[in-house]
Amino acid sequence: MKVLLDECLPKKLKREVSAEFVRTVPEMGWASTTNGALLRLAEQEFDVFLTNDQNLEHQQNLKKLDVAIVVLVARTNDIEDLRPLMLAANRAIENIRAGDIVYIKASSP
Repeated sequence: MKVLLDECLPKKLKREVSAEFVRTVPEMGWASTTNGALLRLAEQEFDVFLTNDQNLEHQQNLKKLDVAIVVLVARTNDIEDLRPLMLAANRAIENIRAGDIVYIKASSP
């Protein structure tokens, strides 16, 4: 799977993604691109878009896109809060299909 890491996520999270090909939005030269345009770019070169933008589903018609979305839902955007979600996120990345959106949430303490 080819995974695009949203610019709102820490760059260090890239190391936690088990996919063979992982790039960040800035690495692709797409920094500051609006969500709609970014998703259209992503669907041309990637299988999965990894983000923490929980409003994406309400802003865009994701079912029409040829890219899958995995949304990390954590207390903060810090790597320490996101890292525990990555086992489930990597499983989702392996099995998700284009047009699907999966939310990965932290377990309640």
